Amino acid sequence: MEHETAIIFDLDGTLADTAPDLLASLNHAVKDHSFQTFTLNEIGHLVGQGSIAMIKRAFELHETDLSDDLLGELHTSFLAHYEQHISVHSELYPGVLPLLDQLQSNGHTLCVCTNKYEVMARKLLSELNIIQRFPSITGGDSFEFRKPDARHLLETLKLANKTKGIMIGDTITDANAAKNAEMPLILVDFGYSAEPVSNFSPNAIISHFDQAYEVITGLR
Repeated sequence: MEHETAIIFDLDGTLADTAPDLLASLNHAVKDHSFQTFTLNEIGHLVGQGSIAMIKRAFELHETDLSDDLLGELHTSFLAHYEQHISVHSELYPGVLPLLDQLQSNGHTLCVCTNKYEVMARKLLSELNIIQRFPSITGGDSFEFRKPDARHLLETLKLANKTKGIMIGDTITDANAAKNAEMPLILVDFGYSAEPVSNFSPNAIISHFDQAYEVITGLR
């Protein structure tokens, strides 16, 4: 029996740990600027904010000016490298596959709503071999708006032919999107948030996906 509530997942830092490949693409893009190799400790919390934020941070750490033209060039280089190396080290978090199995067997429609470019999101989900599980996948360029705009979540639901959803994410962007959409929110505490996710007042916090189904059942 199909359930009326869809489950909407963020991607980076929620379904998958993508930081190593994103960081590798950052280091590739800025390799000609005599910077040392950046580490996850320096950049890690920014991977959920996108490649431009990562590039800007790299230059800020070295107190180096970054023109708009150079930013554009580096962004292009970053994206080209990332597209070719999108799943070298990226992997699903523990418990994701059993959770998806359980949700689908109990009639839940699954969605992905990410601020990653849609083509990149689809490529990553395909290489992680889970794209077939999501009838609705939207990215930061799918519409003229993106998270934390409520419409990003609502249009993701619409593509899945659903009107009710539960958001599962890892950052304040996901939290604000769910709040703006008046949607229940579950946050993981192992993602890419720059501060404790308890600060964002979610309905629930999980530390492993084996906790998720019981929480979802209590919210739907």
